[in-house]
Amino acid sequence: MNEATRKNMSREERLAAKLRENLRRRKAQGKAQARQSGDSDAPDATEALPNSSGES
Repeated sequence: MNEATRKNMSREERLAAKLRENLRRRKAQGKAQARQSGDSDAPDATEALPNSSGES
């Protein structure tokens, strides 16, 4: 964000923009860490879902 843009934005808009930047950065960091470690200890997406076969 440059100085001219920052002056023209309201406080809420500036905060929203900073939150979006932070979210993008944290997502990128998480993806990089997952690639680096092989993500072997993270649960698979299918493991997190409940069993839909009707068995109890």
